[in-house]
Amino acid sequence: MPRFAANLSLLFTEVPLLDRFAAARAAGFAAVEMQFPYAEPKEVLAARRAEAGLPLVLHNLPPGDWAAGERGIAILPERVPEFREGVARATDYAGALGCRQINCLAGLAPSGAERTRLLGTLTENLAYAADALGKAGIRLLLEPINDRDMPGFFLNRLADAASVIEAVGSENLFIQADLYHMARMGEDLATELAAHRDRIAHVQIADAPGRHEPGTGSIDFPAAFATLDRLGYDGFIGCEYGPAAGTAAGLGWMTAFR
Repeated sequence: MPRFAANLSLLFTEVPLLDRFAAARAAGFAAVEMQFPYAEPKEVLAARRAEAGLPLVLHNLPPGDWAAGERGIAILPERVPEFREGVARATDYAGALGCRQINCLAGLAPSGAERTRLLGTLTENLAYAADALGKAGIRLLLEPINDRDMPGFFLNRLADAASVIEAVGSENLFIQADLYHMARMGEDLATELAAHRDRIAHVQIADAPGRHEPGTGSIDFPAAFATLDRLGYDGFIGCEYGPAAGTAAGLGWMTAFR
């Protein structure tokens, strides 16, 4: 039976961020996740999380300048010092928030850049981050993102992430599998989840197309959740979608899985 975590960056945006922990608990979520917690003091976030009594199961490394269109800096050779500073900052936040998983966004490949050089930078950065986070008891995740919504993103399929993980060779580097991105890339969910199960540490969902709640698109979520159960996945499933018409109004889909 799936256990759902509310992504507080996209759900409950009807209320301020600090109030979303309580809103997620009231809505029946068993956990929360966030994209980027860094705009708020970690002590304030930790207090609100503790008041709600929900674990924070995931957040991301700093992605660079998100507002300017950056979507991760892990592939960029000239940004290695900034990447390492981001690892330290993410570790600090995770420690305060009790979060045991941090996701890495590889980034957008600059036009004309040599892919082998970007891959080399990514591999070295991930090795560094996996080691540093491992010493803090935190798992590092790597997420493929579809190239329909995010043209130029460096990793698009689960197999892409698996290949990089093999090259890094760390036991503390895993895949974040987002069913939305998989569907947008035309991947067969059951086949790919089974093929990479040993390295999948976290799962996220949104229906496709549209990236709204389950039931608004074409993904067969009962079948997908049954596959995850059959494969022995017992982690949380992060609900990283934009509600089609308000968070509370769109939560009816969860009742079938409680």
